[in-house]
Amino acid sequence: MATTLFIIPLTVIPLILCNIIGWTAGAGVWDSTLFTMPMISGARWAFTVRDLMIIFGLACLYFEVLKSTNSSSRAIINHSLSTVVLIVFLIEFLVVPFAAHSVFFILTLMALFDVVAGFSITIKAARRDLALGQNDGAA
Repeated sequence: MATTLFIIPLTVIPLILCNIIGWTAGAGVWDSTLFTMPMISGARWAFTVRDLMIIFGLACLYFEVLKSTNSSSRAIINHSLSTVVLIVFLIEFLVVPFAAHSVFFILTLMALFDVVAGFSITIKAARRDLALGQNDGAA
């Protein structure tokens, strides 16, 4: 079970949530205020659903990048699936009306960052592992 969870890209969670929200509530829900907080300056800071979704996407991206430090075959499958998630994000952003907003665009950029960083980090870790393996054999 843990192996399957490692393979699934976490960036698919914001994609699923955006689709659920988009199909049920529409694109207008992103501007809904969850709470406001008075600031020392006298201004009021409004925290919206848009802000919450971007923070959630960043958290998923953080854990996805942590998973990238592994150079196993599971990590390669994860990166391939992350590429599929990115393609779905791009297609939806361009084709689906409720996805044509800045939240979805920022989540698409996070999916792109996941793909690029994931492959880069995995290649770097694999090179390091290869170099360590060569040093171990020489002794």
